[in-house]
Amino acid sequence: MPASPSRFVRRWITAALVGSVLVGCGTSAEPTGGGKAAKADARTDVTVEPIKATRQLTDANGVKISLEREPERIVCLFGLCDDILTELGIVPTATNNALLAHPDFLGKERAAEIDVIPGGFIAPEVEAILSHKPDLVIGLEDTHGKLAPALKGATTFWAMQPEKWQDSVGYLRDVAALTGRTAEGEKAERAFRAKLAGAERAKSDKTALVIFGSDENFGVATPGTDVTAGLFPKLADYPWTSRGVEGSYSLEEILARDVDVLFVETISFGEPDGKLSEKLAKNPLWGKIPAVRNGDVHEVNSEVWAKGRGTRSLGIVLDEATAALR
Repeated sequence: MPASPSRFVRRWITAALVGSVLVGCGTSAEPTGGGKAAKADARTDVTVEPIKATRQLTDANGVKISLEREPERIVCLFGLCDDILTELGIVPTATNNALLAHPDFLGKERAAEIDVIPGGFIAPEVEAILSHKPDLVIGLEDTHGKLAPALKGATTFWAMQPEKWQDSVGYLRDVAALTGRTAEGEKAERAFRAKLAGAERAKSDKTALVIFGSDENFGVATPGTDVTAGLFPKLADYPWTSRGVEGSYSLEEILARDVDVLFVETISFGEPDGKLSEKLAKNPLWGKIPAVRNGDVHEVNSEVWAKGRGTRSLGIVLDEATAALR
């Protein structure tokens, strides 16, 4: 079996997920785990500083945003934007992902009312974006940064680069400040920090693993390159570190780690053609993994686990992961 995902999968994952379908971008990475002796990062601080409304700010990556007024028409080009707006009680003018259809976001009926930008995640159409007369367009730098010249002068484009949960919280606070939804931003941050701190206090001694992919060429989600994976050293033993874009783990290596609980993100590039866990079941090594033998393999919603990356998505991840790790 090949030990690393195909180049296309890796490119899409790296761009789309900032490490989380999955790769990150931007700010410095969280400390990564290295086995049972490895320590997670510092205990989660539940303190929430007040958010002050503003029309100008510089984000953690040095991107400067300046608006003449509170943005009312916001177009989202990746999941973190939709996640943040939902937390703030704002509905995007248009989007290009399916996160909002999740029942803990808007749900299928309400999400269906929101216009979808054609061109998909990789190549959203500029004319379609501008047809909505947006005050603000939010995208992922690694994927959508190339749109900046075409959008310049017509709207404000904000290229975000989330890599760890602290980045997601920072972007939540920034958008809350720009939209004047300061109370909502503080409330969402407070709820997430409290949930993460609670999960950390009840840390499991089980070994966990999050994998992603569409076929036998799977990848392992690692802290520092995947926002969701960055939570796991706080929740369980998570002995997986990044090997860069061209490296991954083989089933033989995973088998040697005695994984107790396995989370699977099936990533499709079109019509779904089956679950990743079902495809991997064809390999005789798969059935020897303790999590597989004991029925502790959990297919999770990739829109939330891989693409959401915001406080609402990560809160869902915490709920589902801690329940499975008990």
